[in-house]
Amino acid sequence: MIEKKEWISADAMARYAGHDRVLGVITWLLLALVLFDISLLHVDSRSTIMVLFCSLGLVCYKASARFLLRRGKTKTLLDLVLLLLYAVAVSWFTGKTSSPFISVLYLILMATSLTLGRWIAFIMTGLAIALYTLLASFQSPSFWYDIGGHVVKIFPFILIAHLGALLRGEAESARAEVERLSLTDDLTQLNNMRSFEALALQQEKISKRYGTPFSICMLDADNLKQINDRHGHLAGTELIKWTARIIASNIRESDVAARFGGDEFIIMFAGQEQQNIVAAVERIVRVMHASPFSFEGELVQGTLSAGVASFPRDGEELRTIVKKADLAMYRSKRRGKNRVSLFGDQAGEAVPSGLQVGGEKLRCGVSKLDDEGAAVHFGEGELPG
Repeated sequence: MIEKKEWISADAMARYAGHDRVLGVITWLLLALVLFDISLLHVDSRSTIMVLFCSLGLVCYKASARFLLRRGKTKTLLDLVLLLLYAVAVSWFTGKTSSPFISVLYLILMATSLTLGRWIAFIMTGLAIALYTLLASFQSPSFWYDIGGHVVKIFPFILIAHLGALLRGEAESARAEVERLSLTDDLTQLNNMRSFEALALQQEKISKRYGTPFSICMLDADNLKQINDRHGHLAGTELIKWTARIIASNIRESDVAARFGGDEFIIMFAGQEQQNIVAAVERIVRVMHASPFSFEGELVQGTLSAGVASFPRDGEELRTIVKKADLAMYRSKRRGKNRVSLFGDQAGEAVPSGLQVGGEKLRCGVSKLDDEGAAVHFGEGELPG
């Protein structure tokens, strides 16, 4: 059963928080290294003062940004730009292109490409090349007298930015796949309960705020055990997958279907009271009854029992609605299976909707279900917009 808790999607915020921590560590280590090195390089007092002044400015920014700037893409970009400018400024006073801190530019470009993507990384690369050229132009011999050597130093800027962007793309693809797997039931490709809870609890908040209804339908395959006993457990697995395809083909894009567990399924019909979705749920049950699936050359017949409850008619909390839809579904099973029941108001009793589909003729044709998931029109059972 659904627990009373909130699911908050904060993946992007968590990632930028991680970036912020990493950049913070890099910044403080760089500051410590700069202060240590200028004490050993014996640079002139004017250069030492300027390096200390730049370092103080960076420290003041880091201290104030923690309270004034919100973690996100903009702050990450600003951090990296200022870190780049700081590295160039320190390099200016400690040897220009021969400074030991010039290699920090490679680290900054890699961090940019890994955190902000290809195009921002290339813009930062252009800025880094321009600043490097500026450093080289004011040293002796100047940039133009040793252009070949400087090009060799500049080329890794582009290479690192490109490599970092490729690595980020691979990481994003892997993350998206992991996210998909974490939100999808592997067997049926419907939402899993983690995903369903997040979406359903969000709909609950919307319904409470704007006074709009929603309905929950619980469905259970009636004869999974008999199919397992007769045809084997692989046939039972196919029954679950077939049921999921029928459900997915007979609901709107705005509705949310999930595998509740085992051979049970749950659907949330957004913006609809139970009397408006009865025909749609009836159609799912009818299609299941009229559409046996093929397994090892045999047609295997499956049926569904369904129960429906709605907000606010049957309760004020999502957990309550789900529980009552579950009770209505078990009432369908007790009354002979292969039917739909609505939850009634009297003594918590589930009352039948009067819909018994076994042996009845369909009101409209059953659309063929194929691997692309053909669209199914409800016809007389269509949900209102």
